[in-house]
Amino acid sequence: MISAISSLALLGLGLGIMLGYAAKYLKVEAGALVQEIEAMLPGSQCGQCGYPGCGPAAEAVANAKAAVTLCPPGGRALAQSLAAKLGVSADLSDMEDQVPQVAFVNEQLCIGCTKCFKRCPTDALIGANRQIHVVIKDACTGCGKCVDICPTESIQMRDVPLTLENWYWPKPDALQLAS
Repeated sequence: MISAISSLALLGLGLGIMLGYAAKYLKVEAGALVQEIEAMLPGSQCGQCGYPGCGPAAEAVANAKAAVTLCPPGGRALAQSLAAKLGVSADLSDMEDQVPQVAFVNEQLCIGCTKCFKRCPTDALIGANRQIHVVIKDACTGCGKCVDICPTESIQMRDVPLTLENWYWPKPDALQLAS
């Protein structure tokens, strides 16, 4: 019994060391541009851009396989900064600035089908089968995937309410300063 345990432990230790060296020496480095673009993206991994996360989206933008306007949560500001970073021009005419939104569950309509929190990429919905679901507002990225899948339409996207924690002083308009 002890010999079997010790042989399995040594085998696990040896394979672990081999995997550690393989991860160190066979690592594929991402380009510096991809890392910089990924740092500029929101990092919410919401998938609104059509890619499974911000990493693949950054790689697509860096390789010119996707437009700089691909990130709806980033809005115009992100598209402009990505265009400046890559030295390309961006058509922002069809892009609209979005107000940050979070999901809201109407408790009167929720039947507890659990389809919404299975679809949520950030696990912002809590609930159980045949129980009313609740949204954790701090974890919700506003991707809207739960709204699309809800059979009773009990989930709506609402603007994030303005509180002392998320309020900021707007920058003054240049035209008002000149007058």
